[in-house]
Amino acid sequence: MRANLVLLPGDGIGPEIIDQAERVLVAVAEKFGHQFELERHLIGGIAIDETGDPLPQPTIDACRASAAVLLGAVGGPKWDDPNAKTRPEAGLLKIRKELGLFANLRPIQTYPELVDASPLRREIVEGTDILFVRELTGGIYFGPSGKGEVDGHESAYATMLYTVPEIERVVRLAAEAARGRRGKLCSVDKANVLEPSRLWRRVADRVVREEFPDLDYSVVLVDAMAMHLISRPRDFDVIVTSNLFGDILTDEASMLPGSLGMLPSASVGASGPGLFEPIHGSAPDIAGRGIANPLATILASAMMLKHSLQLHDEAAAIEAAVRKVLADGARTADIARGGASISTTAMGDRVLQALAS
Repeated sequence: MRANLVLLPGDGIGPEIIDQAERVLVAVAEKFGHQFELERHLIGGIAIDETGDPLPQPTIDACRASAAVLLGAVGGPKWDDPNAKTRPEAGLLKIRKELGLFANLRPIQTYPELVDASPLRREIVEGTDILFVRELTGGIYFGPSGKGEVDGHESAYATMLYTVPEIERVVRLAAEAARGRRGKLCSVDKANVLEPSRLWRRVADRVVREEFPDLDYSVVLVDAMAMHLISRPRDFDVIVTSNLFGDILTDEASMLPGSLGMLPSASVGASGPGLFEPIHGSAPDIAGRGIANPLATILASAMMLKHSLQLHDEAAAIEAAVRKVLADGARTADIARGGASISTTAMGDRVLQALAS
């Protein structure tokens, strides 16, 4: 296969972790006989510094023309001025919109070697394997919003707005994913209070009943799910929910494995390139020190090969290499739990060695 892949290193530790993922992609291409054309473009704070725009037009054009996009991270204290004309995060929101990425896939999986790094007891988290499907382009983040005055006091509002097609497409995507896993789908809403959630529940129930009757389907209120994730996370397989609820629940669930440095994610649309990235931020406090964990980004590259290029064997090879590295005891500082740790580049070296074996 010949494929054009765009790399967006971004800010903070982004360039360091993208470097290691790029090395892995080059090695996979060589091992399996593919040709990956890898090109880098600007996004986030560095893009503001160099162009004044967190998502310059050349970046948009390159991403649209690519087979898939791999992102490092955006943001940092340098660009945190609330009065600034624009911020790095605006580039991330815009690229999702430009590529039509309506669903975020975030796997939450515990590794046997790292289960004791979780803040929860081993018997609670061991064996957890959840795929969150978060609606990404609707809801309260994109509905009508503004500022005003109520009874002489300053006020602000944001509107949670969903349409039937927006709900249908993300529920279908989640249901298809559940069919390829353990056959369990849970929809999360707040239908006891919110009108948009009542629509969400009606549409989700209809889609699953009519199109996916083979699934083990359940519905849970968002506040109850917040409790279930820390009391019985192993009971869940695929969870689908709205933008706001998904944002909060996936961050909560990210603590189950014990380190953000191990968790990748994918943002996908109906067609065109997907956007793949680690879930952690730019970590400016450790940027440039060579101690960041590149494994989430390397695993994001595996998701990219699987979902955008349909290269399942190649993705499996990367995932197996990461498991071997962990089983052999290699740890970056975030997962070392006070023990010996290795550098970002050394972890990349270990993954490459495992791929070659």
